[in-house]
Amino acid sequence: MNHQDHVRLIQDGIPHAHSRWGDFGSGRGAFTLALAELLGDQGQIFSVDQDRWALRQQKQELNGRFPQTNISYFKTSYTKPIKNLPPLDGIVMANTLHFHQGNKRIELLRLIKGYLKENGRLIVVEYDTNRGNRWVPHPMTFQTWQSIAQVAGFSQTTLLATHPSSFLGRFFSAVSIV
Repeated sequence: MNHQDHVRLIQDGIPHAHSRWGDFGSGRGAFTLALAELLGDQGQIFSVDQDRWALRQQKQELNGRFPQTNISYFKTSYTKPIKNLPPLDGIVMANTLHFHQGNKRIELLRLIKGYLKENGRLIVVEYDTNRGNRWVPHPMTFQTWQSIAQVAGFSQTTLLATHPSSFLGRFFSAVSIV
């Protein structure tokens, strides 16, 4: 996937530019860059990842391509409470939930939900399959995500887009509302 594919996967889940968004499990920042393009200089981004090197790479790329972006970097795990994080309009979690399963996934989603404002949005990007492997241990189809999101307290889960993947068939993106 390229940058425009990342933008296309999440753009319909972001209703307006003037908002605060987090990218949880941001890695090297593919979806952080997509957020920066979509929010412009009117938005605010909070990039969360526990890999210091990946955050540095992301910061260099963002400073070069989107220098006016208001972004804060948090070197921490999104699986534990994050201090000093303001209420967010939305969170993107791309290719992160497939590392969690069962009750731990539900507990994590309830923690994530707590960072969102009323009517806040969680955008999930995942492999659209229920069969994993050692690199993607617990993927989920969109239908599975709908059920999980409801159990975790989200509503109005909507499919945003799909994109082919040579690895596990395809990706889906979906938005769920608090």
